[in-house]
Amino acid sequence: MITVDLHPIFKNNRDIELTLRQTLFKAVHTGEDAVQFITGKGSGQLMQRVLTFLAQKHIKKLYHAVETVPGNSGRVIVRITAPASRSAAP
Repeated sequence: MITVDLHPIFKNNRDIELTLRQTLFKAVHTGEDAVQFITGKGSGQLMQRVLTFLAQKHIKKLYHAVETVPGNSGRVIVRITAPASRSAAP
């Protein structure tokens, strides 16, 4: 599992999106089964940014599940889709 703490970049939306994208693509490329994004227990705004990013249609193709703990545990776990189960492009 790859773990990424988003606290150092929480004020920069572009850096957050870039980090999320790069981490997910790295996980898929290296065969990792999951990525954990640490968002913290603050107001929940950073977690919401992560969930909004993950909801994009082209990003959803990279994973099969997103796990959060009710009550804002401060982390988001993304379960990566296994390469064999991903449909090949025509």
